[in-house]
Amino acid sequence: MLLAGGVSDDVGRRPVLLAALGALMASSLLFMVADSAAWLFVARGLQGLATGAAVSAASAALLDLHPNRDPAGVGLTTATAAAGGIGLGVLASSALVQLGTLPRVLPYLLLLVLFALALAGAYWMPEPVEKHGHFRIRAERPSVPAVVRRPFSLAALAVLSSWSIGGLFFSLGPQLAAHLFSSSNVIVSGSGIVALAGAAVVAQLLTGRTAPWIGAGVGSIALAAGMVLIVLAAASDSSAAYLAGSILAGAGFGAAFLGGLRALGAAIPHQHRAAVMSAFYVVAYTSLSLPAVLAGLVVAHFALPTTFEIFGSVVAAIALIVAFEAWRTRPAPQLAA
Repeated sequence: MLLAGGVSDDVGRRPVLLAALGALMASSLLFMVADSAAWLFVARGLQGLATGAAVSAASAALLDLHPNRDPAGVGLTTATAAAGGIGLGVLASSALVQLGTLPRVLPYLLLLVLFALALAGAYWMPEPVEKHGHFRIRAERPSVPAVVRRPFSLAALAVLSSWSIGGLFFSLGPQLAAHLFSSSNVIVSGSGIVALAGAAVVAQLLTGRTAPWIGAGVGSIALAAGMVLIVLAAASDSSAAYLAGSILAGAGFGAAFLGGLRALGAAIPHQHRAAVMSAFYVVAYTSLSLPAVLAGLVVAHFALPTTFEIFGSVVAAIALIVAFEAWRTRPAPQLAA
């Protein structure tokens, strides 16, 4: 994101997407042939670099190519694709690991096929950027024009609270689910993440045309309530409360993320789309990665329920701040003539 987030604004969306998808295919091949942890880090590093370039260019291209240039429709597509991809990815990969004969190969083979299909689609798509500049890669801090700083702040807070839950679930969710369900089945271990992502997609479809501040506010309250349920589930060893909390938090995740994203998408000037979306996803991926690493460090010194209490409290507090900020940014009521 920091190196190539705004490159597609200069050279076009298609070249960046083609290069990034080719690198993603290469990373999948590296995963399949990796024979040591070192190669896993190499493959994951390449995958991360390519994903950063692809996501910013693809998000900008969706805004460019929408028939009606509808930020609400684009925001809904982006949000449901992100949440649905998480859920389907966990479900498909865990099923392949549980049922397949090559658990370290088949998930990456599936990814390779999907990346190849996306590469073909990017090759045939029209190029929306008419004026091309010079190709430049240099480290830049995220750029947010003054006109979009307020909606960017709301979107950043919404993605901070919602994707932090994703990071916590990716890190410790399978371990908690395996404990609560007393099962070593990989599909069962991933059930909380699938429930979270599935509820997020449903919530996004239901709130896709509501006012962005309502989606962000109500979603954030549901997010906080879901986290409280998950913390209670971890403390009381309740699998039912864990699933209920995952669904409620997922619904809040989806609505809050979409509300913030829609408000941001409607305010971005077209010449800054890739750069602003890059800055947005810098916040998103930081929110996804840092909590996962920190939770892994904390759980090594504290019990699993205590770790969920600590991180759940922080996420719930941030979500309530988002709800308050969303209420503050609501449009002023129109006075009757």
